[in-house]
Amino acid sequence: MQASQDGSNSRGMTPSTRVLVASSAMLAFISFWRVAAIVLNDMGSSAFYAGAISEHFVGKTAPWFVLAIMLLAGTVAALYIESCGMFVRGGVYRVVKEAMGSTLAKFSVSALMFDYILTGPISGVSAGLYLVGLLNELLKHFHSRSLLPMNGAAAVFAIAVTIYFWWENIKGIHESSEKALRIMYVTTVMVVLMVAWCCYTLFVGGAHLPPLPHLHNIRFFEGPHGGALGWLHNSPLRYVGFIGILIGLGHSVLAMSGEETMAQVYREIEHPKLPNLKKAASVIFFYSLIFTAGVAFFAVMIIPDSVRAGFQDNPIGGLAMYLAGPLPLRLAFRGFVVVVGVLMLAGAVNTAIVGSNGVLNRVSEDGILPEWFRRPHKKFGTSHRILNLVVALQLITIILSRGDIFVLGEAYAFGVMWSFSMKGLAVLVLRYKEPGKREYRVPLNFHIGNTEIPLGLAFITVTLTALCIINLFTKEVATISGIAFTIVFFAVFEISEKVTRRRAGAHAELDQFNIEPGDDLTPRALGVRAGNVLVMVRNYNALYNLAATLDRVDARKQDVVVLHLRFLGRADAGEYELEPEQLFSSEEQTLFTRALALAEKKGKAIHLAVAGATEKWDAILRSAQSLQSAVVVLGVSPNRSLPEEARVAGLAWERLADPKPQLTLVIYSPGGSEHIFYLGPHAPHLTPKEIDLLHGIWLQLSNDVAPEEIHHHDVIHFALEELKQEMNDYQRDGVVNRLRQHLQTIKQRRVPKA
Repeated sequence: MQASQDGSNSRGMTPSTRVLVASSAMLAFISFWRVAAIVLNDMGSSAFYAGAISEHFVGKTAPWFVLAIMLLAGTVAALYIESCGMFVRGGVYRVVKEAMGSTLAKFSVSALMFDYILTGPISGVSAGLYLVGLLNELLKHFHSRSLLPMNGAAAVFAIAVTIYFWWENIKGIHESSEKALRIMYVTTVMVVLMVAWCCYTLFVGGAHLPPLPHLHNIRFFEGPHGGALGWLHNSPLRYVGFIGILIGLGHSVLAMSGEETMAQVYREIEHPKLPNLKKAASVIFFYSLIFTAGVAFFAVMIIPDSVRAGFQDNPIGGLAMYLAGPLPLRLAFRGFVVVVGVLMLAGAVNTAIVGSNGVLNRVSEDGILPEWFRRPHKKFGTSHRILNLVVALQLITIILSRGDIFVLGEAYAFGVMWSFSMKGLAVLVLRYKEPGKREYRVPLNFHIGNTEIPLGLAFITVTLTALCIINLFTKEVATISGIAFTIVFFAVFEISEKVTRRRAGAHAELDQFNIEPGDDLTPRALGVRAGNVLVMVRNYNALYNLAATLDRVDARKQDVVVLHLRFLGRADAGEYELEPEQLFSSEEQTLFTRALALAEKKGKAIHLAVAGATEKWDAILRSAQSLQSAVVVLGVSPNRSLPEEARVAGLAWERLADPKPQLTLVIYSPGGSEHIFYLGPHAPHLTPKEIDLLHGIWLQLSNDVAPEEIHHHDVIHFALEELKQEMNDYQRDGVVNRLRQHLQTIKQRRVPKA
């Protein structure tokens, strides 16, 4: 398949330049354990506040509702498994668009954006409440009369965390599955300790389960905006048992936020993909069931009723203070809880920013938002305008809420529930619209004649829709703000799409390119020779590394490959599968137009390629390995020092599959200075002083071993063998200390004297 577009460009009527687009060649794949860790970092964070918010609205019966929602989350996971089996990227936008058209898809994304905007503030404020709660507890312990204002201080902390992650994303520092896994290691230690300690506390103090969720046991919160009942406050429907149960569930649905991350991360799962997704879903289900539902039950059963309301903004912190044991030990455990909570909840703030950025980037690439939104930052090459918009909305939300977790909790879950409901309906429609064989189907299916009756899928969809409808009437803040936000975003999408499509032909100043899809980057596919120079480009405002390469390379002897990596973050992967034309957007068109202009100015040919990627250095080195490149050229990183960049590159080289290539890494600075590093085994570059030292040793040993013949390389080989033996003979520490002294001496010599 080839999508070509020939036309005039700024240099007259010429054939379009060919661009190889490898949409998945450079993706890094991860185990189902890491997938589970990524989802749980998002979904598990709700355990720190969901149960308490639910109890605030429906009383002591809340744990049963949270438990029911976690069981419902397991069925929603099955829904996502089926959609991922149909589409590698089975997110809400793609599935709804395939089933019911772009209008409803845009509505779903508009609603989902509302909760993306709220996820950051609610997670940041919750982290702040845990931290401030601990500080106040310590102040009380030391008999201080001054305490920090809970909501105000939490809001300040949330603002600081949001600004921090905004800056990290502006710089383009990507999420790491390794980081998510490490956080889950620490969290698991906390969960195991908490469950064991809570069980011991209940054993020695007696256990009483929360009251069952009968209508006469549910205590609906009475407050502004109709409290927990909203517009049903004076309605006789509030006395209908089934309606009461739905209301309780509606105030607990935020416990399963983060489920969409399963679709976002599916593309990254290693083979076999769907079986590994099922394993990850099982881990996620049982972990979140124990953690989120467990916290809700333990908090009601252990924290006394008289003081529990004081811990509703940090329930696990309160739980730690009422466990059986000495106070110092309980304070230490509470500190551990705060550390874990801040790690997870702060990570959820980052996920919300990344997710919002990914959604709006994908919408922009689909021609719905103007390309202006994605114009890269001049220094970092990131979509800073979208990030600025998202973070500004989050900061406004934090300020308007004044750090009140219950206000945020009441507004939350509008979009996520409607996106879940639309997703279920879309998958249900696709059962009939595209009735072909699937790798996985939501269970409980039977046939009447040739007609399939997907009972399980229909039940999930009806349940999700019922919760959406009940929330419309009972969560006034969520309904008013959510509908207003969704309508505004949807209107912006509609108007912007019309304007963008009208201006689609307004890029006459840009070169036109033949886009050739390819499964892999190889010399044959790209039409280059082995031993080529691979130049990485990202920001069309910073092509100085390409200019320096073209000045130095002899194009008759070495081909120059210009490669742009489109980083597919988890949120990017969750919307829809990118076609080659979508990987090559107007941003890439501008980038390669400027690259071609530079090459023509230098009078040298270049070969262009785009590849999807998830990890920077793994993708760069796998590209070089696949293309049989000899040299890799980059510009200086705005985020890492040169030694650190080289170290990370070296670690990525070690992870390459055998046979590993020997590569020269060249990093240029904007001023034109060149920094060379060697990846893989290579002959070291010896200074004149080191050559003199080697020669002197050779002269001495030549006389001592005569009449045996000795060469310079024999001296080096012997010295290395002796060093290796010394390190293996329990003298490693001594060797390392002497090496450190040697490096310090060299460093001191390099420092110019004043």
